[in-house]
Amino acid sequence: MSAKFELNDDSVVVIVGSGAGGGTLGTELALKGIKTVILEAGARHEIEDFVNDEWDSFAQLAWTDMRTTSGSWRVARDFANLPAWIVKAVGGSTTHWAGASLRFQEHEFRTRSVYGDIKGASLLDWPITLKELEPYYEKAEFRMGVTRTNGIAGLPGNNNYKVFEKGAKAIGYQDVSTGRMAINSAERDGRSACQQAGFCFQGCKFGAKWSTLYAEIPKGEATGNLEVRPNAHVLRIEHDASGKVSGVVYADKDGNQHRQKARIVAVAGNSIESPRLLLNSASSKYTDGLANSSGQVGRNYMRHMTGSVYAVFDRPVRMWRGTTMAGIVRDEADHRPDRGFVGGYELETLSLGLPFMAAFLDPGSWGREFTTALDSYENMAGLWIVGEDMPQESNRITLSSEKDRFGMPVANVHFDDHPNDIAMRNHAYRQGSAMYEAVGATRTFPTTPYPSTHNLGTNRMSENPRDGVVNKWGQSHDIPNLFISDGSQFTTGGAENPTLTIVALAIRQAEYIAGQMSQKAI
Repeated sequence: MSAKFELNDDSVVVIVGSGAGGGTLGTELALKGIKTVILEAGARHEIEDFVNDEWDSFAQLAWTDMRTTSGSWRVARDFANLPAWIVKAVGGSTTHWAGASLRFQEHEFRTRSVYGDIKGASLLDWPITLKELEPYYEKAEFRMGVTRTNGIAGLPGNNNYKVFEKGAKAIGYQDVSTGRMAINSAERDGRSACQQAGFCFQGCKFGAKWSTLYAEIPKGEATGNLEVRPNAHVLRIEHDASGKVSGVVYADKDGNQHRQKARIVAVAGNSIESPRLLLNSASSKYTDGLANSSGQVGRNYMRHMTGSVYAVFDRPVRMWRGTTMAGIVRDEADHRPDRGFVGGYELETLSLGLPFMAAFLDPGSWGREFTTALDSYENMAGLWIVGEDMPQESNRITLSSEKDRFGMPVANVHFDDHPNDIAMRNHAYRQGSAMYEAVGATRTFPTTPYPSTHNLGTNRMSENPRDGVVNKWGQSHDIPNLFISDGSQFTTGGAENPTLTIVALAIRQAEYIAGQMSQKAI
């Protein structure tokens, strides 16, 4: 039975956001007997509400609130008010993600030590190691049902994967498989097996893909310790005279404002909205925003080095059939600076439906080159590049002069590629094209980055308070009862899709918060 807590109940933990970080943290705390309120800006759509239509689903799920952009990145030109595609709904982007669940490599927690001083990059070692996180990776993989772990079989390969695998092996790659995916290959946890419908990005209509919406939150609600309030858009966090956070002010779907008191506040709104909320919570005591004595809130925004390669063949591939992300090559994921860049990248099969392909192939284009590509859609295969981008202090989230409908400044997202990002992307374009050409592609075309969903950094972990925003538990250096619980706490981005690490950190953070509460330390 879902709980219902009073607005003036100052004993609750309030979590802002219900995605991989917030939804997992809220459920874990509820299972530990801790009263928790999750405030989610978007609506609650259940499995049966999802629609297998790209644009209708985008209208249903996406965070389309106004944002502004600056910097030289291509996305700022192509998608000036939509720099990132994230979800505004219960479950957050776990309704939309593709399911890839990979652990960071050991060196990716120590990039400053391993890569050295990279000009223009603000590399910093994480205050935690892979060894510290491994037990929580194991817990996350088990609860998410990640294939190829815990004896769970891998998913079958669709046509897009078969072309991808054959091409990868033809150019000498060996670490290629249908991947570690948080998508059921067989019935598990009361949820069905994957039906290979091909609309993973639109919310899984079968519940096979792990999402906090139906795999976590209902378990938390069943304890009677968790209340999820949809359509509760948090505007600012408040604090008491001593400087500790004391609650949040949020607007409901009608624009009415409410104040929810709190013992602890955990922010899990993603790497754009989380720093925006901290900055919008400035006060006479915290003039630069909450948790910002270091001046680091909003800085070091990372979005992964991305791009795509599509290829046309002389026979049909029909890449849209089956899981959207159907396989991964990991041979380029390690650190080999002899390639001309530090860090590594992964190649992951990706198919876009025809409506999104028309929008993202080369935004704003028309003419023969573009239309003949779309004419060849049935014969097309595709992959997405995911690589470690360099954190830069100047890549940051700031408050825009534009205001939202509640009168709050929206986020401005400023980003410039680092030379390392460009070198890595060009290498990946060459390798992706070579894979497809090795198996008879008649045409290959690299495509520019889309509004990326892997938004990382901006409230990063640091050993020393002057270097970041939170400590190794995601606890603010400045305010002990304020936590960050999403990908914005990442110090660096790694080559891997981030969701598994976000979930592992949330499980670990819940343990820490419960311990601190029992000791009355917070």
